[in-house]
Amino acid sequence: MEFKNKVAVVTGGAQGIGRCIAEEFQKAGATVCVIDKQEGEYFVGDLADKETLERFAKDVIEKYGHVDYLINNALPLMKGIDECSYEEFLYALSVGVTAPFYLSKLFMPYFAEGAAIVNISSSRDRMSQPQTESYTAAKGSIAALTHALAVSLAGKVRVNSISPGWIDTAYTIYEGSDAVQQPAGRVGNPLDIANMVLYLCSDKAGFITGENICIDGGMTRQMIYHGDNGWTLKQTDNE
Repeated sequence: MEFKNKVAVVTGGAQGIGRCIAEEFQKAGATVCVIDKQEGEYFVGDLADKETLERFAKDVIEKYGHVDYLINNALPLMKGIDECSYEEFLYALSVGVTAPFYLSKLFMPYFAEGAAIVNISSSRDRMSQPQTESYTAAKGSIAALTHALAVSLAGKVRVNSISPGWIDTAYTIYEGSDAVQQPAGRVGNPLDIANMVLYLCSDKAGFITGENICIDGGMTRQMIYHGDNGWTLKQTDNE
């Protein structure tokens, strides 16, 4: 019960990685406050809306009086330059960057001693696939926001980020090329991320702040060239 009497806030905690993070905190004794757009027995609201963030923060503080951990996990919209509108791009940034900033600001007077913020970025903060601009911009921004907050909140709150790679939220066991292509030999699952979140919030990580930790099975450290080590580029008629 490492986190007994602690209060953890998890955005986007209704499913996937966020749900796993919330469940692991609960197993470790923490009280968990979740906000998500999906209907459920938690605070339901759109993280892109300023008033929603203010109502959520007020609700948490009125109930518990303080916050120990803020986990900014909510997923921004993913659309590419061909189809993403101006409004959609702003929405992605609102969910993925503005909300984490504003929640950090709203909770700032109420963070307890030893508090920590963990922002969930993505390995897309350093590499891309086509047509992912809105998501990639949001994830790159939250990685940068992390070290800015770490400096501004020095001595009060430790702030770190995690960049997941391929995480299968259904815990599918992959075999063949999907697994072998990854230096770790498998596809990731939500526990790989949740375990690191809890570590970064613990006293064991007391000397870690402003850091980004990429949990991607080693994929972003792997150089890939056509014809090298069995990798082959197959072009289509559209390329």
